Amino acid sequence: MLTAVENIYLLVIVTLISVLQNAFFAQKVERECKNENNHTSSFERVSCANRNCMDAYPTFLAVMWCAGVCLSQAPAAFAGIIYLLVRQKYFIGYLGHTSQSTPGYMFGKRIIGFLFLMCILGIFNFLLCRYYGSDYKEYTETITNAASALLLLP
Repeated sequence: MLTAVENIYLLVIVTLISVLQNAFFAQKVERECKNENNHTSSFERVSCANRNCMDAYPTFLAVMWCAGVCLSQAPAAFAGIIYLLVRQKYFIGYLGHTSQSTPGYMFGKRIIGFLFLMCILGIFNFLLCRYYGSDYKEYTETITNAASALLLLP
C-alpha cells in the first residue's frame, strides 16, 4: 500500500492545488456576479475565463495522471504545477484584456502536449516490455526529467 501512495503523492498534491485554484476562480465569478451591475464586461470576462479553464480541466487531469502513472510521477507533477501557474496567468490576463491571455493559452497547450507525449511514451514502453521484453522506462524517465525543465522556456 505504501509503495502505491509513493508513486502518486505528487500527482495528488497537484490535483488538490488545482481544486483550490478552481475554488478561487469560482469565487471571482461569484464576486463579479454580486456586483450591482452584473452584466458588465468585467463579469463577462471573468465568466468566460472561468468557463475556458473548466473546459480544459478534465483534459489536464487525465493527461497529468496518465503521464504520472504510466511513465514518471515527478516530471508529470512538475508539468502540472507549471500548467496551474500558466492557467492562473491566463485567468488573470483574461480579466484585463483578452489579448493578454493568449501567451498563457499557448503555453498551456504546450504543457498539455508534453504530458500527452509522456502518456504515449509510457504506453509504448509498457507494450515493448510486455511483448518484446525490452524495457526502456529508465531512458524515457531520464529524457522526460530533462525535457520537463524545457517547459520553463517561453
